[in-house]
Amino acid sequence: MQVILMEKVANLGVLGDIVKVKDGYARNFLIPNKKAKRATAANIAEFEEKRAILEKAQQEILAKARELGQKIDGLVVTIPHNAGVDGKLFGSITNADISEALKAQGFEVEKSSVRLPEGPLKQTGEHQVAVALHADVVPTITVSVVAA
Repeated sequence: MQVILMEKVANLGVLGDIVKVKDGYARNFLIPNKKAKRATAANIAEFEEKRAILEKAQQEILAKARELGQKIDGLVVTIPHNAGVDGKLFGSITNADISEALKAQGFEVEKSSVRLPEGPLKQTGEHQVAVALHADVVPTITVSVVAA
């Protein structure tokens, strides 16, 4: 299926690109999340009329993401959790826990933005975690897990 991208999508394209994607990806993710529209003649014409407005909106979103990224880059977040003698946690620290800890410090970050490539944190200590605020803005924070 061909779609018009309504915003920058990582590993796919930027605003206004017409790309071919699998039907399920378009129907289940891109279109419901308003990241893309079907590439019909009417939608292409409508997009071209609104292109300047959409580009301005994307620039504002990027500016806000950069501002927040500068504030949280290098931030240290401490999360207390029950742990054994050897430092292994009873349970784990997930992206939702990290998002809540950031919210407690005054930074509104969605849990889906917190990137844990190796899965949930299961050990005490300091861990480097990426926070994808935008496709172009990915600051790194330090999560310090301490035994409670």
